[in-house]
Amino acid sequence: MCEARFKGKIALVTGGAQGLGEAVCRRLAGEGATVIVTDIDEEGAKAAADNITTEYGVCTLGMRMDVTDDFAVHTTMEMIERDFGRLDILVVNAGILRAYGIEEFPVSEWRQVVDVNLMGYMICAKHACQIMMKRKSGNIIQINSMWGKRGSARNSAYSASKFGGIGLTQSLALEMAQYNVRVNAVCPCIVLDGTREMVEHYAKTHGLTDEQMKQRYVDQVPLGRGCTYDDVTSVVAFLASDEAAYMTGQAIDVTGGQVMG
Repeated sequence: MCEARFKGKIALVTGGAQGLGEAVCRRLAGEGATVIVTDIDEEGAKAAADNITTEYGVCTLGMRMDVTDDFAVHTTMEMIERDFGRLDILVVNAGILRAYGIEEFPVSEWRQVVDVNLMGYMICAKHACQIMMKRKSGNIIQINSMWGKRGSARNSAYSASKFGGIGLTQSLALEMAQYNVRVNAVCPCIVLDGTREMVEHYAKTHGLTDEQMKQRYVDQVPLGRGCTYDDVTSVVAFLASDEAAYMTGQAIDVTGGQVMG
């Protein structure tokens, strides 16, 4: 790990209070970045930020931000520009899952998934771009999903929102290239040790125990093991770094071979 790769950089991560979002915050902080941890769970965001500051000795700020609230995101970005003068890295991780068969899917819940996963991405990117365009520099990374590359039975809202996210990533990459702002997506599979709710849901759907569901999943992975936080955060850090300076508009699979090409 390049410990100082992001020294002097300002990063904002959405959905950073726990799980993969917190792991991304830790990875960026561990490589020197000042990290703003945002989440709809204000206490969780502040606790994560405090723990990261203690562990890595970098400036970390935790605060509440609802990615679906245009004014709240604007206010947060305005504060970042005022207090830090810049925003170098935006990682849009906040997302939700609601899964039903299409014949019983409540429209309100389908809309909620799209609102958080796709509209939330657009709103955060919109305000981040306003800052990054001025400096002609920046990186936007969406945490997408392998289900943004292929359909998922009884999971139509999530998959549709993620397919849309890849389209948005490519469109923003084209718009922002002239400003030297790169926009990419990372498409992981299920992180078994970090997505308890998802594992429980699929186990129930298939009439299996959680452990049986995990094993069934691993059996489908060509590399023969589950995905870890490090597998995903390593790709995020690479895309955010100058090592990926010629990459934009990409949706990188981190699936152990489940999705190829």
